[in-house]
Amino acid sequence: MDRVLAFVEIRNGEIQPISFEILGAARQLADALGARVDALALGGDAEALAPELKCADAIVSISHDALRRYVPEAALAALVEVVNARSPLAVVFAYDAAGLDLAPALALRTGRAQIGYVQKLTVEGREIHTESQAHGGKLLVTTRAPLPAVITIMPGAFAEAEPSGSAEIVELPAPAKLDALRTQFVSEAAPDLSGFDLAAAEKIVCVGRGIKDQDTLAAAREMAAALGAEIAGSRPIIDNGWLPKERQVGKSGRTVKPKLYIALGVSGAPEHLEGMSGAELIVAVNTDEKAPIFGSAHFGANCDVKEFIPALSERLKASRAS
Repeated sequence: MDRVLAFVEIRNGEIQPISFEILGAARQLADALGARVDALALGGDAEALAPELKCADAIVSISHDALRRYVPEAALAALVEVVNARSPLAVVFAYDAAGLDLAPALALRTGRAQIGYVQKLTVEGREIHTESQAHGGKLLVTTRAPLPAVITIMPGAFAEAEPSGSAEIVELPAPAKLDALRTQFVSEAAPDLSGFDLAAAEKIVCVGRGIKDQDTLAAAREMAAALGAEIAGSRPIIDNGWLPKERQVGKSGRTVKPKLYIALGVSGAPEHLEGMSGAELIVAVNTDEKAPIFGSAHFGANCDVKEFIPALSERLKASRAS
């Protein structure tokens, strides 16, 4: 039986939300190939995770102390073992920290083609055809590659997998390399978010490089306050020191899923889209009509944020006065 392997991301014993998009892409591929979906759950209790992974046909697990925390060297050793044992036609990762660590290395170790930034895919025979983002999402690239292959998908590009039944549990032996690793998990440090959690915000106004100056940032703060929204920033704003790190949205910041997300002067690079594409309503404002953010937005305004902010602020004041 042909298989498609989905890399399930687990942190502290819990499945991360992006995993269900990975499984959704894997299911799409599997259906096109007449294949089954294997969910690889490293570092988790397969029996305990089974109720959440009913969207897979099988849950593949390897038990070893080195896999209890995410260590790229250990995860790669386990992945190579699974690929050699199960021979999947495709291995699917997310375009995130783990996917960037593991997908290219796995492709190299197993002699497979590797395609990144995938937002659409189809299958013709034993060949995968993909559409990927390039140059910060400003270009779309079409790629053909023979199967078997390794792909990384863009967060928000694929629907989450739906439960399809019960998954069998397959336990594979731990590779010997896990007993002789050169790296090991020592400790982790997380920021103190006790007084503030951007991920819990229902409304967010996010500013990007396009705001250009701190006066516009101040105006955006006032607009956000009028909306009852939290202010956030893309990486260039954080790197400039205009907002603290805990207010960064994106791959190297926070992942958010608010009811309303207003992006002011945010171009929409893949790293940023990874952190906010799950928002229920996305409004984008940018002078560049070809900015990638418009591809993810539900509503867009091709104008200067310095015109948009005061216009919306006036409307908000008028609605409160009426």
